[in-house]
Amino acid sequence: MPGGAGGANGAGPSAAARTNAAALAHHLQHRPLRVAFVHPDLGLGGAERLVVDAAAELAARGHVVDMYTSYYDPARAFDETRSGAFSVLVAGGWFPRHVLGRLHALCAVVRCALASLYVAWRVYAGAAPPYDVVIVDQVAAAVPVLKLLLSSTRVLFYCHFPDMLLTHRASLLKALYRAPLDALEQAATGAADLILVNSRFTAGVFAATFERLASRGVAPAVLYPAVAPPPDAALAEAAGAWEGELGADLVELARGGPTFLSINRFERKKGIGLALEALHELLQRRPSCNARLIVAGGYDPRLAENREHLVELQQQARALGLWDRVAFVPSFTDRQRALLLAACRAVLYTPQHEHFGIVPLEAMASGRPVVACGSGGPVESVPDGRGGFLCEPTPAAWAEALEALLDAKAAAKMGAAARQHVQDAFSRAAFGERLDQHVHALANGRR
Repeated sequence: MPGGAGGANGAGPSAAARTNAAALAHHLQHRPLRVAFVHPDLGLGGAERLVVDAAAELAARGHVVDMYTSYYDPARAFDETRSGAFSVLVAGGWFPRHVLGRLHALCAVVRCALASLYVAWRVYAGAAPPYDVVIVDQVAAAVPVLKLLLSSTRVLFYCHFPDMLLTHRASLLKALYRAPLDALEQAATGAADLILVNSRFTAGVFAATFERLASRGVAPAVLYPAVAPPPDAALAEAAGAWEGELGADLVELARGGPTFLSINRFERKKGIGLALEALHELLQRRPSCNARLIVAGGYDPRLAENREHLVELQQQARALGLWDRVAFVPSFTDRQRALLLAACRAVLYTPQHEHFGIVPLEAMASGRPVVACGSGGPVESVPDGRGGFLCEPTPAAWAEALEALLDAKAAAKMGAAARQHVQDAFSRAAFGERLDQHVHALANGRR
């Protein structure tokens, strides 16, 4: 009697059926997808580095990728945004970033909602085929807009850190203003089909902050940011080129003694003043060491805080008697970053309780040890005592770490270990592969 579809004697699926099922599974797991990103402002920060890496990695795996943003200046964005590997489309930028210096969070919500409406309009108008997955980050309010308008599209939300924790409620009026925004953030985050966070630290903060989501069993997965370590030849080239390409003032400064490099956006929460205080403390201990500091980072002249904080740091350097030992570099190109890393002895990363922090990875990937605060994401990325030092946020503790790095051979050995650590644990290829798995799982309905 024939075994029918179940195979001989009804024992199970035939070999041909199993082969076809395996082939279908392989096709679903590797088929090219259409993926969109919705990101607020495409500048030069750590969040931008992550979404650009994500877009580039997905595009390299054959997916068609579009990046939607409310602001994009090609001259102030990462090189990959100009490569043509994925498109960058601007929408919602006409809406103001703030109203008389206030309402930044509300304006960000509106701008991202407008960008999401543009995504849906392009799909409806036939300008873009339906997206399989849309990846949203920073502003969760875009998630329910996309879920409502593109019902067949899956939405992934990447949480760098809960936005409600990034502001102070110093007055009753501010608390009342934030209350509906905070409620919207939690509800909108929970509407995503999949939530990813950048570290175990952020996962813990997520659970403690979004208590309603945690009570429902919503637990984000961790996807660490990553970097592409420069080839040895590129590091050697930069080491031989920085004296000829960096500005004369920077070259003169860096030639004068061991030079430390701070890379951070010019924002008060980044704690850049600690680097200045640590240098001052070091010089009190070792007056003859000739240590120097370059303070570089993202700087947007449209932002009042960036302008004000740069002036504050310059004033602090003068007050500490460091003016002839410190240089400020507001904004830089990728090439300048490589040259600055080549010129420095180590990188100082001053934020406390940072969500993750891409700068330490970039520094270690270039063979430079990192001094960072012993809290937040750097605890998971910087191998203390091998690839750098994790310190209490005090000038004395940091000065002790800087003093250890005055030994050029010890710093070079630590830098080599740091580079190997990044290659082993934080490569961009591994990041791209894990993201690709998440995206395919979403598109194939396995989430």
